[in-house]
Amino acid sequence: MTLTAQEVFAETVRVLSPSERLRLASLILQDLAQSEVAVVERSDTWSEQDQHDLTAFSLQYAVDLYPEDEELV
Repeated sequence: MTLTAQEVFAETVRVLSPSERLRLASLILQDLAQSEVAVVERSDTWSEQDQHDLTAFSLQYAVDLYPEDEELV
């Protein structure tokens, strides 16, 4: 029977002391960093349109915040 992460946490990790839980978390993160497994899904990345929209919004916000007729300094 395969345990889920939630089950492992509830049955095993939760009973560890805080320092041992931190040590376990560190070991897990180190293992993931060395495994070269892509943990970021493509759906989590910004599309070209997302980047364009953000740039346009940022520029418009800057124009509204700092009109040309006002001196910045």
